[in-house]
Amino acid sequence: MVIISQYNEQDDKPSSSSPVSPKPSNETKVEEAKNATKAIEENKKGLLAPNIGNGLDLDNYSRDQSVQEVKEAINTTEAIEENKKGLLAPNIGNGLDLDNYSWDQSVQEVKEANNTTEAIEENKKGLLAPNIGNGLDLDNYSWGQSLQEVNVNIPVPEGTKSRFIVCHIKMNHLTVGLKGQPPIIDGELYRPVKVEDCFWTLEDQKSISVLLTKIDKMHWWKWVVKGEPELDTEKVEPEITRLSELDPEIRSSVETIKFDQRQEAMGLPTLEEMQNQEMLKFIMEKYPWMDFSRAKKS
Repeated sequence: MVIISQYNEQDDKPSSSSPVSPKPSNETKVEEAKNATKAIEENKKGLLAPNIGNGLDLDNYSRDQSVQEVKEAINTTEAIEENKKGLLAPNIGNGLDLDNYSWDQSVQEVKEANNTTEAIEENKKGLLAPNIGNGLDLDNYSWGQSLQEVNVNIPVPEGTKSRFIVCHIKMNHLTVGLKGQPPIIDGELYRPVKVEDCFWTLEDQKSISVLLTKIDKMHWWKWVVKGEPELDTEKVEPEITRLSELDPEIRSSVETIKFDQRQEAMGLPTLEEMQNQEMLKFIMEKYPWMDFSRAKKS
């Protein structure tokens, strides 16, 4: 049996309960066009706009990332750039985390390392920083100085007797050693000494102490004998509390040295150089007919 129902025109109309998507407005179309254009421009640069998770929706997968992950990625990129320069960013302990071990350092250790580096740089110039006695600690002996004298200490085998010691002090030469052995010190002195005020002693049968009295009390010695490492005299720090406690000659020497150091620091002539310039000027004025073209101006 075939049942034929009556045709109803309302059956072809959508049900009022089914939602109908509204047509996009002109404003929406314009905004979508702007976004599409922006995306195309970014794509030309090889860049893609992020999705809502700050990542990308790709053909095979999508990814997102947090703000922390972005920061870590930036830090990693910076580390890679530093690594290209041969430099690595420090870890939290101001050191590095390496494959086999990690290390860190304190601020004090960094300062000490900088000081060591500075000392190495000075050594490249052939200059050494002074020891606590304003001298140098060398392989075979050590020495210190004041403006008046130089003290040299030479270690010898314990139990050494004074009769085995050889010490010759001359105005411009010093020789110290043991009988039957090559001299420990043998060379020309940095500056002349007042021989009658120089002497040596044996300390506890294990070291020779030599006192050298300077004739010129206005200069710091750079070495004891010629050929030894050179002292950086600019770093000498004399232990002087009050200049008034010194005798007039020594006080004058100290004041001259301090003046010269200030002048040299400013790139200006020292007192001696100024005196030489004044003397040359005086002679040139007194003898104008003479040729001073080869005269050396300090």
